[in-house]
Amino acid sequence: MRILICEDSVLLREGLVRLLAHAGHETVSALPDATTLSEEVARTDPELCILDVRLPPTFSDEGIRAALALRRGRPQLPILVLSQYVEERYASDLIAAAGGAFGYLLKDRVADVSEFVDSLERIARGASVLDPEVVSQLLTRRSQDDRMRTLTDRERTVLAALAEGKSNQAIAALLFLSEASVEKHITAIFQKLGLVNDETGNRRVLATLAHIGNSGGQEPYRPSAQQPAPQDRTQSGAER
Repeated sequence: MRILICEDSVLLREGLVRLLAHAGHETVSALPDATTLSEEVARTDPELCILDVRLPPTFSDEGIRAALALRRGRPQLPILVLSQYVEERYASDLIAAAGGAFGYLLKDRVADVSEFVDSLERIARGASVLDPEVVSQLLTRRSQDDRMRTLTDRERTVLAALAEGKSNQAIAALLFLSEASVEKHITAIFQKLGLVNDETGNRRVLATLAHIGNSGGQEPYRPSAQQPAPQDRTQSGAER
C-alpha cells in the first residue's frame, strides 16, 4: 500500500516510515506540515493518508482542516487521523463529512504495531475505525438519550464494538456469541435508534456514530485558522 504521512514530530514521522516499511507498505511522502499536502497527494497518488490533528504553524486544527479538505477533493481517499488526546468534535466532524473510509486513533495505539497496522489495512479496505476512547465518550455523552436508554447492556457493548469498526465475526469472537446472535443485536440496536440497517459495515458504523455524535446538543465544529494553540502544549511534537 502506498501511504502519505503528514506529521510534524520527526521521531514519530520517521518511526511510522520504518514501521510501515517493515509491514510491507511504501511511504510515498513524509511531510512535516500540510503546506504542500494537496500537491503531494496529486503528485504521489497515495492509497491512504495519515495526518496529525495538530500541525504547524499554530498547532491547533491544521491537520483536521487538511483532512476535511482531502475528503472534499478526493472523497474516496482513505484517511487516518492521529491525535494525542481524545478530541471528540474532530471525530464528529469527520463522521459527518461525506467521503470514504477514515480512522481516528490516539497516538498511543501506534505502540501496538500489529493492531495499528491492522487498523490501517482495514481503513484501506473501506472500514471506518475509531479509537475506543472516542467511542466511549460518544456513548457516555448520549447515555441520557431516551432511545439510548432502551438499549440493553449487551446491545450497548455491541454498539461500541460496531463503532470501533469491528466486523460481526470479530464482535462474535470478542463477546463469545454466535454471529447470528450478533446480527440480532445489531438489528435491535438499529430499530431502537431509528436507523436503517444495511449490510455495509462502513455505512452502518457511520450511521450509528452520526446519530450519536450529532445528537448531543453541542455546537458543530467549524474549522478556523484563528483557533489558539493549547496553553499546555510543549515544544516537542511527540509530546502532544
